[in-house]
Amino acid sequence: MTINGSLLVAGTEKRGSNGDFYGIEAATGRSLLVSFGGASPDDVEAATAQAWEAFASYRETNLESRAAFLEKIATEIEAIGDELIVRAMSETGLPRGRLEGERNRTTGQLRLFAKEVRAGRFQELRFDEGDPSRKPVPKPDLRLRNVPIGPVAVFGASNFPLAFSVAGGDTASAFAAGCPVVVKAHSAHPGTSELVGRAVQRAVAACRLHPGTFSLLFDTGFEVGQKLVADHRIRAVGFTGSRRGGTALMDIASKRRQPIPVYAEMSSINPVILFPNALERDVESIASAFVSSLILGAGQFCTNPGLLLAVDGEALDAFVARTAELLPEVAPQAMLTPSIARAFCEGVERLRVHPEVRAIASGKPGSEFEGTAALFETTASALLEHHELQDEVFGAAGLVVRCRDLAELEAVIDALEGQLTVALFVSDDDEADARRLVPKLEMLAGRLLVNGFGTGVEVSPAMVHGGPYPATADGRSTSVGTLAIYRFLRPVSYQDFSSTLLPEVLR
Repeated sequence: MTINGSLLVAGTEKRGSNGDFYGIEAATGRSLLVSFGGASPDDVEAATAQAWEAFASYRETNLESRAAFLEKIATEIEAIGDELIVRAMSETGLPRGRLEGERNRTTGQLRLFAKEVRAGRFQELRFDEGDPSRKPVPKPDLRLRNVPIGPVAVFGASNFPLAFSVAGGDTASAFAAGCPVVVKAHSAHPGTSELVGRAVQRAVAACRLHPGTFSLLFDTGFEVGQKLVADHRIRAVGFTGSRRGGTALMDIASKRRQPIPVYAEMSSINPVILFPNALERDVESIASAFVSSLILGAGQFCTNPGLLLAVDGEALDAFVARTAELLPEVAPQAMLTPSIARAFCEGVERLRVHPEVRAIASGKPGSEFEGTAALFETTASALLEHHELQDEVFGAAGLVVRCRDLAELEAVIDALEGQLTVALFVSDDDEADARRLVPKLEMLAGRLLVNGFGTGVEVSPAMVHGGPYPATADGRSTSVGTLAIYRFLRPVSYQDFSSTLLPEVLR
């Protein structure tokens, strides 16, 4: 299939005229073949105008047609074949096995949403029969359903070129809700984005949907994203990226004449609580599992374990000693982009020179495009005093926090910002202490897990991938799992409508 650097706007393709850029080979920093043209303000206008026009018909598609569309996207992505994996490997530095698994996750979640659409539960149909004889006033007849919110702007993520990008969870859930989508591709993997965008475009055509149901735009800076969020036809935003980027979009959205929701996943250090008895009984396997989780995908998972809380003592000493033995054997890994590699090195250096931080161990050194795993330690009192120690270092870097006792550990929990995940390692003897902390942890994160690390996110109806700010912009939502569809719906109540006026599903 052809990658030619085109914008895909409402069933057409064209060369962007607002500057040029290239995909970058993550492992070397070299430019890949084919340049991409950035979208102009007119391109944004065309995409959003067509999305708004498409909304009128797409929102009323029957559930079977909408489900078939989602399944067709999955089939078209699979039909790209190995070209998609090879291009993604070049642009991201991620290994083949990881990307093949991510492709399966992407197509799997499209099919999961197709199943959810067919079930129709998301409509939340409610019937409250009227009673004209009720005294002192008649009771009205009320019906309720959820309706799609309108065209959605989706921002591709750097760290998941398939599952959180052009046809990822935000796009799948928006389509499932009945909303057209305009995607702003991530500049870290433009070729991968174009290949997937063409697959979505083919699915739109095959299902005979309005071509404005989907558009894909490239950007040479920030202008396209800013204009998308400000456009009055866009009614919600899905974003995965930095806190700075997410809050900038939230600011634009809040200042619109009609403010809109921005569902932004932004920042999380995913605390791991190592309870004393669990650590004492199983230090070897916990240390080994931690290192594996820390370095997975070069640490570029939003659920990467960046903070470990434990009570000071011999068990914690043994854990630190074992990780200090394991980390020096870890090879460096290519990071997603040269800028991400630089930012990681800078974050590691900030920890290394911090007066309240001690270096424990690091992996083997690599090139300027690779990340070297690093582990540090500090005290609970230092973490409480120096808020900057809570800052996310995006990559394979972790910080062990030594607490005098469980009371001080609890004080650290109270001081933490919102998180995506919190992991607890407990034995039977720790459960009473853990149970006491659970209500606080529920207020801290969207997913709690026991005796495991949160780097694996199961795509299922019961999954929550979200959490209080700054983990996400709205802690009531999730970007993974079938509940993600509710971000792009709103309830409408119909009072005393005649049968002919009512939407068919409410008759």
